[in-house]
Amino acid sequence: MNTPWGYPDFDAHEALHFVTDEKSGLRAIIAMHSTHLGPAAGGTRLWYYADDADALTDALRLSRGMSYKNAMAGLPLGGGKAVVLADKDRTKAPEMLAAFGRAVNSLGGKYVTAEDVGMSVADMIEISKQTKFVAGLPVEGGAVGGDPGPHTSLGVFLGIKAAVKRALGKDSVAGLHIAMQGAGSVAGGVARLAAKEGARISIADVDAARAEKLAAETGGTVVAPTDILFLEADVVSPCALGAILTEESIAGLRTPIIAGGANNQLKTPEDGKRLDARGILYAPDYVINAGGIINVSTEYLGDGGPDLVRSRIEAIPGRLDQIWAESAATGRDPASVADAMAQKLIGRG
Repeated sequence: MNTPWGYPDFDAHEALHFVTDEKSGLRAIIAMHSTHLGPAAGGTRLWYYADDADALTDALRLSRGMSYKNAMAGLPLGGGKAVVLADKDRTKAPEMLAAFGRAVNSLGGKYVTAEDVGMSVADMIEISKQTKFVAGLPVEGGAVGGDPGPHTSLGVFLGIKAAVKRALGKDSVAGLHIAMQGAGSVAGGVARLAAKEGARISIADVDAARAEKLAAETGGTVVAPTDILFLEADVVSPCALGAILTEESIAGLRTPIIAGGANNQLKTPEDGKRLDARGILYAPDYVINAGGIINVSTEYLGDGGPDLVRSRIEAIPGRLDQIWAESAATGRDPASVADAMAQKLIGRG
């Protein structure tokens, strides 16, 4: 019988919880990778998985990524993630959200949740009726909280600018071509910031209407989802789902920079080496996309205000520069360098 211990992406996770609530139809997995630095924090993803094994793989990979992300962002949090196994229509009922909130509450604060793909601020409100171990809640003007997406977008945009500076020697994205994979909350925020600075944007999303709307707003061009990674562009920015950088896709890239907000962009560790071998500068995803969890952490812990959130997000380019400098000095690819740094921070190096 297959067990989580035998999964390739199992990485000494501290705990895995399989949640079933027959009355509401809830099926969920809560994965806690590490609590070395604090409670395992990471959002809840609601998604349709054709195979239950895919949901487990997602939970394992995403929770490990959150350990690395929180550690590299200097936050006093460990890494966790939850996935809710949705039907094909991604149905969300208050009863299902309530059951999930009770499951989170039963862990006594060892896991702290917030929004991720398929979940909204409104959903967090429903979950918060059952547990206090939740962030990403609406706030009054000037306070820290709410949708973490715009904060993720800001960090990704600043990371793109750092990559452009290092790879292309330019201080601005004005006149550059950025290929955006995705048109959701994070991708939309990145595209708007880049377009405002004068970048030319190409956009692809499985939701064609959403892609068209973002293109109209940013003066961008819509392309087919199957083509977006392979455009000739100054930056390819993956901002959708993960595992899209593979041996096959990397061979077809026509860009000097990969820098985007999607989690787990590399299908395997070897793919980081493949990017490096092709001379493509890679911004490790859990470093560049930390803006959202920075906001969530500050909200949940109450250790500062908007200025602290902004300063923490503005530190992202410096961390990327440190990774790239060590990569250049040692000959190791940036993904491997970042992993080693994160593992040391969580006591596994």
